[in-house]
Amino acid sequence: MANLIEVNDLHYSYGPLKVLQGINLTIPQGKVVGIMGPSGCGKSTLLRHIGGQLRPSHGSVKFMGQVVHELDNDELYEMRLKIGMMFQVSGLFTDMSVYDNLAFPLRENTGLPEEIIRDLVLMKLQAVGLRNARDLMPGELSGGMERRVALARAIATDPPLIIYDEPFAGLDPISLNTIANLIRTLNDALGTTSIVVTYDLMSSLKVVDYLYFIHNGVIAAQGTVDELLNSQDPSVHQFLHAEPDGPIAFQFPSKPYTEDLNIHVTVPND
Repeated sequence: MANLIEVNDLHYSYGPLKVLQGINLTIPQGKVVGIMGPSGCGKSTLLRHIGGQLRPSHGSVKFMGQVVHELDNDELYEMRLKIGMMFQVSGLFTDMSVYDNLAFPLRENTGLPEEIIRDLVLMKLQAVGLRNARDLMPGELSGGMERRVALARAIATDPPLIIYDEPFAGLDPISLNTIANLIRTLNDALGTTSIVVTYDLMSSLKVVDYLYFIHNGVIAAQGTVDELLNSQDPSVHQFLHAEPDGPIAFQFPSKPYTEDLNIHVTVPND
């Protein structure tokens, strides 16, 4: 099976802060691949490299055989038309109706007549169970409904790749289960490839074919959900079992707390 995305020895830093320190992974066509890891591990930075918003310090990302950071502006624009994105905070246009939010990418990026756009919008809304919500504004939607509209917009143009950034965050159990099933069903029905960035392992059980776990800027573990659940890597075990103590620190690296507060600790004499 051909790979849609190939990431090779990817490095990136924000100033002195090294975030990606040699990421290697592949995303096969037609699969749903999960990317997990603690906050600040570089998941969003990796997505920005796939989309071409960032240029690597070292290494490369290939999308459909093209090295992303070598593309010029026109080529990058063409590449991005092949990617659908479900943002972490939905990212709906608040002054547009549900219908117009979905019609927007079709109007901007295709020459389709309005009657065809209408049919496509209603088809996508039907797929997420919200065809009759087309005239509502984003502010009138519940959290779960908003996520479903964002999902429908991500698939509006039937892109080869769909990226879901924390699609399960903040959802009630029913909405969460619905979104998880939709991601899996739509991926298979449309023949697309999906990347799911998530903290939620149990939801990933219903969705992903393969998982990558990022820690300390590299792929610390990879495999099926069952393989990661049985991983002996300390960071993977701590993360998946929500243990407070382990190699994944809660505090961002810094100098001692007492130094920041100008507190001088004195030891009394015996």
